This record gives sequence, C-alpha cells and structure tokens, in this order.
Amino acid sequence: MDKTKKPQKKAKESGESFHIWLVSAHMGYGHMRAVMPLESLAWKGIIEVGDSTAPPASEKVLWKRILRLYEFLSRAKGIPLIGKYIFRILDFFLKIPSFYPQRDLSQSTFQVRLLQSSIKKGLCSGMLDTIKHKNIPLVTSFYAPAVAADQDGHGNIYCIICDTDLNRVWVSPDPWESRIEYFAPTGKAARRLKSYGVPEQRIHLSGFPLPPELLGDESLSILKQDLAQRLFYLDPKGRFWSLQKRNVEHFLGKQNCVFKSERVLNITFAVGGAGAQKETGRRIALGLKEKLHNNEVRLNLVAGIRPKVNDYFLDIKDEIASENIHVISGRDFRDYYQKFNAILHQTDILWSKPSELSFYSALGIAFIMTPTIGAQEKSNKKWLREIQAGIKQENPDYTEQWLFDLLNKGRLADAAWAGFLKARKKGTFNIAYFLKNKSFPQENSPIR
Repeated sequence: MDKTKKPQKKAKESGESFHIWLVSAHMGYGHMRAVMPLESLAWKGIIEVGDSTAPPASEKVLWKRILRLYEFLSRAKGIPLIGKYIFRILDFFLKIPSFYPQRDLSQSTFQVRLLQSSIKKGLCSGMLDTIKHKNIPLVTSFYAPAVAADQDGHGNIYCIICDTDLNRVWVSPDPWESRIEYFAPTGKAARRLKSYGVPEQRIHLSGFPLPPELLGDESLSILKQDLAQRLFYLDPKGRFWSLQKRNVEHFLGKQNCVFKSERVLNITFAVGGAGAQKETGRRIALGLKEKLHNNEVRLNLVAGIRPKVNDYFLDIKDEIASENIHVISGRDFRDYYQKFNAILHQTDILWSKPSELSFYSALGIAFIMTPTIGAQEKSNKKWLREIQAGIKQENPDYTEQWLFDLLNKGRLADAAWAGFLKARKKGTFNIAYFLKNKSFPQENSPIR
C-alpha cells in the first residue's frame, strides 16, 4: 500500500499526475479543434460524446440524428430555390441576439429547454457514466456535456467557447446556480456570458486554444519565425515593410526578419466539417490557373475528412494539371488536423468560412472570408473586420486580379500583422496554466 502511494506523491510534485476529462463532439471541426491542443492533459484521451464513450444504443441513435440534421442544414444554403428557407431552421437554433442595447438575457430560451429535454432522454449519458470513475476536472468544447455534467453533480466543469459570440444554449437554465466555468476567446464572448447570467468570477478570458506546434514555446518562437517570412511573401512590393519594419523587428526579433526566399506564395482554401462551399475551391483554382502553371503560387485545397470532397478536389488538380495544387485530407480528424497544421507553417493566406479558423488569424495569417453560414460565423466575420485581420472575398473567378491587387498594395501583409497584434495567441498555455493553478500567469507583453 505504501509503495503505491510514494510514486503518486512524487508525480504530483512534478506536475505529471495532473489530468482532466477532455470532452468534445463532432459537430463540425470547431469543437474538436478546440480540445486537440490540450490532449496531453487528457485522462485516457479525448472523449467524443455519442461516439467513443461507449454510449447506450439509444444515445448513439440520438446523436446520429442530430449530426445528420446539422450537416444537412449546413449544406442546405447551396440548394437552388429552397435552400435559403431550409437553412433558416439552423439559423433559428444558432441565433445570437443583438449585443446592443446591453441587457439581461439570462431568461431561458426554447433552445435551452430543448437541450434539457434531450439530456433527459439520454444525451451525454455515456459520457456521464465514464467520468464517474475519476474525480478530476471536466473540460469540454461543447455545451451539452457541460450542462449534463453540471446537472449530474460533477464538480470542476470548464467549457471552452469556440466562437467570438454565442447562443444562450451554452449556459444552463439557472446560470447563477450552475458550477460551469467558461474559457472565453474574446472580450465580447466574455461579456455575452455575463449577460446570460454567468457570474463574472466564472468567466475567464483565455483566448482560443491554438496548436502548440504553430506557437512554439511560451515566447512564441515558432510563430515569430513563420510570421517574419510570411510578411515578405505578402508584401512583394515592399509597401508594408517600408512602414512597419522597425515594429516587426521589435516584436518578432531582427534575426527572424531576414528573407530566405525558399518558396512561392502559399494559399490554403479549407472547407468546413460539413463540406460546404467546396465549389469555391474550383473557382479559385481556375482563377489562378496561369499563376499556378508559372510557378508563382501554390494552392492547398483542404478537404477535411470527407472522401467526396477529397475526390472533388483531386479532379480539380487533374483538370488544371499543375503540381502546385496540393489536396489535403485525412483518414479521421486527428490525421486531418496534423496535416492541416503542418501546411500552416508556410501558409500566407487562409481562405475559408469565418468559423473557429478565424482565431488562426492570431498566427499572423491573412484571412480571406467566404460567405457566412450561421449566426456564429456572422459574429466571427464582424470580429475579423473589427481587428482588420479579415478581408471579404471578391469574385473567386477573378482571384488573379483582385487578390494580387491586394498583395501588391501590402494590404494582405497589413491584415496578417493586425491579426497577430490584436488576436489572443496564448489560449492553449493560458487554459493549461489555469486548470493547474486556478489563475492566469502574469503577462506584461501586449503581444502575448
């Protein structure tokens, strides 16, 4: 008995024994993307509600219905004539009230009551059975597990918000009695939680969890190296550098600001988890056909984990017949996530919906925004515009014209630099530190 206690005590002192229940859901990619950077803390890996928690058959059926409906409604906007009307159903469930005038929005809503009904029918029951075996903090990037665990009496519950603003469904019916604490990626999300009735002491402004492999250590060593090179590719005429050189060298380090010129401009177009907007990828590729053939640009088409989207993008590669088109897909989310992060080191322009990927603007990547799908993306788009890190896409058929006009003006370098300066980058480090110490580390640098 004594022999088993000694190594546990030693591990606790070294910090090695700290673990959490880490929970997510495959509702698009955002919820999974938010937990992957924290996986090293997870006890027995990431729990995917309705999937890897060995739930009862009834819960699996319930989750499949929810997921199929979500994916259908997400893609419905592209259906001729009736699509926009079908999509309004999803938009109703995701609707976020106007932020102004500021007011008390703590009263329960239809969406909250619907979630309560689903939990009573067994939603998250498999997860609840799993986490009973060990009394450690629960961290989730999806609201249903947080609310279900709170009602089941679990202590130390943390919920990561995955967008810049949120629906009332993320908060329990009686937030003042709930024990759920929230990690907010933006100040607006934090204020929204407060308007929904969450006490201020349970709201922690952390930033979104970004991949550690793209950040480096807590001084952001890898990010600084990648960004310094990126700014050269985004400013071929030197207009940005003529104005910002001293600032860039100050924040990124003079040693990083020596142009290596080892590649061409990299554009990454990524579809969301439901595979919507894949047709835009073809229009971009055709619009860049000449520059692709002239080895002036590389285009990464990110298909996610959907074989049909992967095949669609491979057909585009064959159609244009350029080695500068690269199709990225994964067998599962983990495989996709690792490949996606790998190409971001050399990605100069990220072209996608303003989803949770909006927070990747903090890495200093210029963000081109496709049309929004849903209320959260509208909020993310507004945030990107406010911090001057996001640019609305023009007609993809003429990408070679308008995108390179922005490039030659230094506007894309401006956007990348604004994202780096104004978006929070240390969410992963902040959340991990808070879970262990119940506070955030003191930080004097405005960049970090």
